[in-house]
Amino acid sequence: MILIVDDDIAVRTSLTLLLKGAGHDVITASNAVQAFEQVQTQKPELVILDLNFSIDTSGKEGMSLLAKIRNFNTLIPIILITGWASIELAVQGMKLGANDFINKPWNNDHVLQSVQTLLQLGGKRPLSRNRKELDKKYNFKQIVGEDAGLLTILETIGRVAATNASILITGESGTGKELIAEAIHENSTRAAKPFVKVNLGGISSSLFESEMFGHVRGAFTDARFDRVGRFEMANKGTIFLDEIGDLEASSQVKLLRVLQDRTYEVLGSSRTKTVDTRVVCATNKNLNDMVSAGLFREDLLYRINLISIHLPALRERANDIPLLVGFFLGNLKEIYNRPDLTISAAAMRWLQQLALPGNIRQLKNLVERTVLISHANELGIDDFQAQLNVSPQKNAHTKLPGVGTMTLDEMEAEMVKQAMSFHKNRITKAAASLGITRNALYRRLEKYQIPFNESED
Repeated sequence: MILIVDDDIAVRTSLTLLLKGAGHDVITASNAVQAFEQVQTQKPELVILDLNFSIDTSGKEGMSLLAKIRNFNTLIPIILITGWASIELAVQGMKLGANDFINKPWNNDHVLQSVQTLLQLGGKRPLSRNRKELDKKYNFKQIVGEDAGLLTILETIGRVAATNASILITGESGTGKELIAEAIHENSTRAAKPFVKVNLGGISSSLFESEMFGHVRGAFTDARFDRVGRFEMANKGTIFLDEIGDLEASSQVKLLRVLQDRTYEVLGSSRTKTVDTRVVCATNKNLNDMVSAGLFREDLLYRINLISIHLPALRERANDIPLLVGFFLGNLKEIYNRPDLTISAAAMRWLQQLALPGNIRQLKNLVERTVLISHANELGIDDFQAQLNVSPQKNAHTKLPGVGTMTLDEMEAEMVKQAMSFHKNRITKAAASLGITRNALYRRLEKYQIPFNESED
């Protein structure tokens, strides 16, 4: 049963017809007193609440009722109805415990999708106790590990995959965020449709609209052909927005619009398109800190993290290292036709003690590099140690130019030139070696007017 709270009979009637048409039982209330009585006596499964359901348009009555309902029942899903003018009010409501917010005028499909998702997430399922049980229920073949924390994450993925909930995956670089995103897609009802990956850190603000929404021929200089955007590619499927913490402010606004009402315009066209896609985002940054610093939109954060999944660093699940190494080694035996490859017990224990700041990605690279270089069938500590030592190390005694001989801008420009030269104009690698994003590197190349011909990464 769903409770609709709004003083406008037209709104109540419209939503009632929509929800009953989708098979839901509906009750309504026109004021706060009546609504809270319904929550207490009828025990609805979900509440749709207009923040301004009286003459007063401040939202105070709606906020008060929201807090009262949430204090009475901490689990009941609550969807707020709001206009663009009161988005800040909706964000405050999310802080008070609302689960989602819908804009006026609403899109019927979006309302039904949000209702269905929250009702599904509210259902209770018994937790699987081990990896075998999970593998019987879900497709997690590319995710290796039996750590208790990882099993909890996989259980969560399995439970939410069938919904259309937006998901934010956080964790250090190399922890497997992309694999988790793929697992969400593969266990969803959209599995047969496209899974489109987008590295937002690699898209400059000037190209954002063209990349994400597409363009028509002649939309700008050099637009010789029509281009299909990433959202259109992902229609009916899943779009994975990686490195969302690197998205610039102007692009955040454009992304928020399509996530809010599922509509966009192709660059150079005035025709509005609608998209139906599941959105999964990932970042290694703390978005809450970025919101506090004014670097990330708070309303965008609430829009992308209905469900949050934090991946542990590899050092927090060291017991999974032997399983990961065994998985990598099994693949490498086939790739390099070395069926007799093994790893000594001492080497395996040694690998478990490594700090591995690059997490799973670093472990995989270390194992593969060792297999490539070593001719022994049994890999020992010395084999891995030799390859670990060839990794680039920061030199604490790097010689710097004398004080007054160069300005900071001149030093920065020189480092950018050296990085671009060393990596043969490969933007991604040059940016990584400098410890900055692709966008940040593009800005410095423009700032210092450094000419370059970009190579394929």
